[in-house]
Amino acid sequence: MNPPKVAVVVGSTRQARICPTIATWVAETAGGDSALHYELLDLADVDLPFLDEPRPPAHGGYVHEHTRRWSALAGSYDAFVFVLPQYNWGYPAVLKNALDFLYDEWAAKPAGIVTYGNHGGGRAAAQLQQVLTGLHMRTAPEPVLLTVLLDAAGSGDPAADLLPVLAPHAAAVRELDQALTALLS
Repeated sequence: MNPPKVAVVVGSTRQARICPTIATWVAETAGGDSALHYELLDLADVDLPFLDEPRPPAHGGYVHEHTRRWSALAGSYDAFVFVLPQYNWGYPAVLKNALDFLYDEWAAKPAGIVTYGNHGGGRAAAQLQQVLTGLHMRTAPEPVLLTVLLDAAGSGDPAADLLPVLAPHAAAVRELDQALTALLS
């Protein structure tokens, strides 16, 4: 039997972004000795337009091919970890758009939240938690809040600069993996 598949969603599409680096670290840290299989799912690669379906997603019957592709991709995962920055005390519009395109594909699936920002991203996590609850997802009890303050005089290599900042949060990411494992049981 294949292990449950968890999408680690890269929830930012800004050009100069550190989200893929953080999401990769989350997937590797959570998946280290997990019973779950973690895969990156970058919303930049999904490339959805602004919500353009003529009917509400809860009614089904998607009209556009890009929505049907997104539905099939999201539907292929057993759980999700949303990795996102906090923007102006909220979460990125690209992630809200991606969530709003679908409905049934999210229902009853476990989800975890990993946010980052100068103060950890707690406000973005709270907003996203409300939306995931509205989509009937079963969320892990605690988000992982990463305080990311990078020195402007860093090495210029985001991965090298981020790893020492992320390392103290490894235990919280492993706890998130345990919570998702329990939700999938």
